[in-house]
Amino acid sequence: MIRIGQGYDVHKLATGRKLILCGVPVPHPTGLLGHSDADVAVHALMDAILGALALGDIGQWFPDSDPAWKDADSMKLLRAVMADPRVSEWEIGNLDLTIIAQKPKLLPFNLEMRTNLARALDLPLDRISVKATTTEKLGFEGREEGIAASCVVLLEKQA
Repeated sequence: MIRIGQGYDVHKLATGRKLILCGVPVPHPTGLLGHSDADVAVHALMDAILGALALGDIGQWFPDSDPAWKDADSMKLLRAVMADPRVSEWEIGNLDLTIIAQKPKLLPFNLEMRTNLARALDLPLDRISVKATTTEKLGFEGREEGIAASCVVLLEKQA
């Protein structure tokens, strides 16, 4: 049996915050605003996994009204999702993650982002795609007000 999930997330850029994408600190004058570390890429990935299995979304799993998740490391949240028995009986066939940002340029961080995800998910690198695109200066991403991410994941039931 297979399942396909899609996730999407957006966070506003703000001064005084670190920019963390797929667990990688990316040098930039602004970072993403959120209750956790606001790692928009990992949030989209978690929502794709949870959506594929009809288990809700990260807002239900890690509500921003709960102080336990204040400044939480999204990579740790991802590991918690993957450790849940309803999720752990599934294996990721592959994932395709797109980060939408006018700046900064993310290509120099691509391999490190993919490696972080591979390590957290215990998957070979060739099952993990991380891409970045701009919006040609259109929309909130193009105006550098925020960053979005979209992810598609294929899950396969383990024997």
